[in-house]
Amino acid sequence: MKRILVTGGAGFIGSHLCERLLKEGHEVLCLDNFFTGRKENIFHLLNNPRFELIRHDVIEPILLEVDEIYNLACPASPVHYQYNPVKTIKTNIMGTLNMLGLAKRVRARILQASTSEVYGDPKIHPQPEDYWGNANPIGLRACYDEGKRCAESLMFAYHRQNGVDIRVVRIFNTYGPRMLENDGRVVSNFIVQALRDRDITVYGDGTQTRSFCYIDDLIDGLIKMMRKDNFIGPVNLGNPEEFTVMELAGLIKDLTGSNSRIVHRPLPPDDPVQRRPDITLAREELDWEPSTSLEEGLVKTIEYFSARIKGSRAGVPTSEKYLTAKR
Repeated sequence: MKRILVTGGAGFIGSHLCERLLKEGHEVLCLDNFFTGRKENIFHLLNNPRFELIRHDVIEPILLEVDEIYNLACPASPVHYQYNPVKTIKTNIMGTLNMLGLAKRVRARILQASTSEVYGDPKIHPQPEDYWGNANPIGLRACYDEGKRCAESLMFAYHRQNGVDIRVVRIFNTYGPRMLENDGRVVSNFIVQALRDRDITVYGDGTQTRSFCYIDDLIDGLIKMMRKDNFIGPVNLGNPEEFTVMELAGLIKDLTGSNSRIVHRPLPPDDPVQRRPDITLAREELDWEPSTSLEEGLVKTIEYFSARIKGSRAGVPTSEKYLTAKR
C-alpha cells in the first residue's frame, strides 16, 4: 500500500484516478481548490478510511508525506483556462514547482499530466513525442499551452539537477462520465446540445480531426506510467483512431436519437486542424493502448449526461439499439 497524492483529484480525470487507486488498496490524498473540480465527483469516496480530501490551491506550498504524486491540477478546457489566464499560468508553473519541491523533499515519484496542446497546431501528423510543436506563445490558448510546456521543462530540470524521480505524460482528448456540462469541450458540448434538442455547434467546417480516448483507458495508462521504472517520458496517452468533428456530431446525433440541427460557427483562433497521437512509445514501453471504441465510450458518457439533465438514470434507449445494429 502506498500513500498517493492526486492534485486536481476532484476533477474529471482526478476523481476516476482516486477511485481506481483506492480500489487497489492505496491510501489516497485528494487535493483540489474546486475551481473546476466538484465534491460530488468524490462524494462516494468520502467514507473510505483510506481517502482524505484536502481543499488547497497548488500555487501555495503544502507539506505532506507521500510516496507518489499525480500532478493533475489545472483547468483543461478553453472555457475555464481562458477565464483567468494568469491563474492558469500560475497553476502550471508555481503549482508544478511546489509539487516538485515536495517530491524532492520526501523522495516521491511525481507524474506530470501534460497535454497534446504542447504540440499546438501541428505540422507533423500524427504527433510523436520528439516533435517540438507549433504553438503560439502569445495567443489566447498560450496560458495553457505554454504553461504546460514550461511545466514539462521544470520537471526535466528538477530531474537533471536534483535527481527527482519524474514521469511525464501528454494526454490527448479524453472523455467520459464526470465531464462538466459547461466545459466547452467538443464531446460534452455535442452531447448536451443533442440531449436538449438544441443546435449542435460545429466550429469551422467540421473537417478538423480529433482523437478521443475514454477515461478508463487513460487511467490505465497513467497508472502504468507511474509504475514503469527507467522510463520518464514524455509519452503520448491517447486514442490513435482519428475522427472529423462532423463525424463525431453525426454519431452523437444517432446515439441520442436527437432532432438537433448541425450548425456552423467561425473557428476560434489557434484551434488545431489535426490532432492524433503516435502511441508507438506507449505500446513499446508501457504495453498500453486504448481498448474502448468511440461508440462504446459515448454510450456511457451519454447515459451519464442524460441522468444529469433529465434527472433519471434510465439512459438513452436508442444508444444500445444503435450499437446492437452496428455489431
